[in-house]
Amino acid sequence: MIEVVVITGRTTEQGMTIDEKLSEAYMKAVNYCEMNEKDMEKIGVKEGDRVIVRSEVGEVVLYVKKPEVDLQPPEGIIFIPMGPYANRVVGILNGSGTPQYKGVKATIEKTDKNVLSIEELIST
Repeated sequence: MIEVVVITGRTTEQGMTIDEKLSEAYMKAVNYCEMNEKDMEKIGVKEGDRVIVRSEVGEVVLYVKKPEVDLQPPEGIIFIPMGPYANRVVGILNGSGTPQYKGVKATIEKTDKNVLSIEELIST
C-alpha cells in the first residue's frame, strides 16, 4: 500500500459516453485509475489489475490503466476520470456542495475484489 493524491478530470471517452450513464461503454470510460509506472511497481500491479483506493470519505475498486508515457502522472499522483467511481473517494469542499476534484489524499493497494458495475456501485 502507498499513499497517493487523487486528481480527477474529464476525458474524451468519459465525455463521449456521459449521456449513457448505465452503459458498458460509460462504465469502461470511468472505472479505472492511471498511475505512474514506478508506483505500479511499488504495489505490484500491471495494466488491467485491480486496486482499491481509500480516502477519508470512502473507497472504490478500480482497474489500473497505464497512461501514455507523455501523459504519465508524477509518482504519488493517480488520475481517476470524473464519474461515479471517482465520487466514492472525493469529498465536498467547505460545505459548498462542490466536490473536491483535485488533491484528495488516499491510499492505494492491489486487491482481488471485483470492480462493481455502475448499478451495483450506486446501490451500495
